[in-house]
Amino acid sequence: MSGQGEDDLQASTTEGFKVGEKKTVEEYAKLDQNDESLNRWKASLGISSSPPIHVDPKDQRRCVIKSLALEVEGRPDITIDLTGPRALDDLKKTPFTIKEGAKFRMKANFVVQHDVLSGLKYLQVTKRNKFRVAKNEEMIGSFAPNTQDKPVYEKKFEPDEAPTGMIARGHYEAASKFVDDDGHDYLKFDWSFDITKEWK
Repeated sequence: MSGQGEDDLQASTTEGFKVGEKKTVEEYAKLDQNDESLNRWKASLGISSSPPIHVDPKDQRRCVIKSLALEVEGRPDITIDLTGPRALDDLKKTPFTIKEGAKFRMKANFVVQHDVLSGLKYLQVTKRNKFRVAKNEEMIGSFAPNTQDKPVYEKKFEPDEAPTGMIARGHYEAASKFVDDDGHDYLKFDWSFDITKEWK
């Protein structure tokens, strides 16, 4: 559970919006098979005739976040494998270092299993000295379960730029989570980063 306060990590809502009726992958595949625009929409979700990947039937999660990475222009990616038993503890204890003014973005690798995932979002609240300095929400999208043709999804987030100047430098704490349109949380974690004058 994130230590930053649950109220901060709530997705924004649109007044009057209601999540549509849930359908299985098989039901989506059979919908109006002669409708060209609907077939294009189904293809954009990843609904295909390729065999599904093997999943553990005891693991009922619809989405499994496999890794997170910090992609910085001109530098090797810093990737955190989230499949290990102590991965989230290690992530919390080891801050990322970002040089002031650097252009960067986060990216996530994840697997969808069992059924269609609707409206996956990434939420992040950033604090410095316990005061909130930013809240970000990024729509990732809706996805069909992964197949042998596409065993993993990768999402690159919108590019960002680290702030500059003496006041901006220092240590920041962040709380993040992945959540879908139904309010199911798939991963919550705390992490941190340091804005520095030079790369360390």
